[in-house]
Amino acid sequence: MTRGTFISALGVGQIASWGTLYYSFPLLAVPMEAALGVDRTTLYLAPTIGLLVGSVAAYGVGAAIDRGYGRRVMSGGALLAALLLVAWSQVESIAVLYPIFAGLGLAQAMTLYDPAFAVVARRYGPEARKGITTLTLWGGFASTVFVPLVQVLLDTMPWRDALLVLAAVNLLLCLPLYGAAIDRRRDAPPPAAPERTEEESGDTASGAGPAWALRQPVFWCLAAAFTLYYGTFSALTYHLYPLLLERGLSAQAVVMAIALIGPAQVAGRLFVWMLARDRSVRVVGGVTVAALPVAVVLLTVAEGPVLLAAFALLYGAANGIMTIVRGIAVPELLTRHAYGRLNGMIAVPQTVAKAIAPAAAAALWTVSDSYGLMLAVTLGTTVAVAGAFWAATVARVRRTIPRTA
Repeated sequence: MTRGTFISALGVGQIASWGTLYYSFPLLAVPMEAALGVDRTTLYLAPTIGLLVGSVAAYGVGAAIDRGYGRRVMSGGALLAALLLVAWSQVESIAVLYPIFAGLGLAQAMTLYDPAFAVVARRYGPEARKGITTLTLWGGFASTVFVPLVQVLLDTMPWRDALLVLAAVNLLLCLPLYGAAIDRRRDAPPPAAPERTEEESGDTASGAGPAWALRQPVFWCLAAAFTLYYGTFSALTYHLYPLLLERGLSAQAVVMAIALIGPAQVAGRLFVWMLARDRSVRVVGGVTVAALPVAVVLLTVAEGPVLLAAFALLYGAANGIMTIVRGIAVPELLTRHAYGRLNGMIAVPQTVAKAIAPAAAAALWTVSDSYGLMLAVTLGTTVAVAGAFWAATVARVRRTIPRTA
């Protein structure tokens, strides 16, 4: 399989995995509230549980891919997702929904960007940046494709039947794509002993990568930046639909506004791929994190279609580029070794934040009976994201950790 075919197969799978396992919930939550007779906070605890389970699984998933089990991990995740979406379609109480979402959290940890990035990094090593960037171009279409698709499904059939369609997507599309694209013979070569460079003297070549990384200020700054960012992203992803409905917009107008985010993500990634491919992650990421609070200000003041569209385009572009930054920050700012494990370590707190954020945002809505308080908190967290990332770009990697046996 050629490089282009390999990335394209993973990319189509990412569109479907993200669309069915992540972007579908906010739309499905609206009819589920009435069907299950629960309030919003109680319902949004389900994805919180799932994301918490995903955070626990992140390091193990990354370590398994480092050992060459990428095909089993991602194919198994697609199969697990299909089975659990079927189970979700049959729930009659919130108590049954929670364990199903715990399993879906594991499926997300096995199929969404981080394992896909680790598979690409495993295959292409130092040349993985282009593959990761291209993969994010594919993934950027997930919301564009699946938000309108799920809305069409909900307009034409009961929400339980819509879930069966999403299950079929995982079984008939994602599972075969991941199984065919990830070839153990090419994507899991025996790990070669890396050369000891001045920058990475004593790091993961000794097998002590995680312990070494935990001593680095860069690691902690990146972990803080991505944790805050993904918490903010998760809260807005799960609440943007009801937030905009609260402002009196029609469901069709809200879907159109949200659908702009996907093309904007792709446009931002295309910009990096075409015009900033030689720029360091310090420059690309530093500019991008500055755009995030500006986007939140636009959302806060938007009362008409022009400012709302401006928010969607800027927010989408920044999110699109942040996905690339997340994929390349560790190898460019810290180390190129043990990608799966180190990315898994950073994924633990960021996934916890993603897990807590939807329920926390719902609680803030309950306190104020509106999304005004949530927007104020969101502005503060985006400013903190920028500060933490800028700190990572100027922090120095300690270069003299002795090699252990």
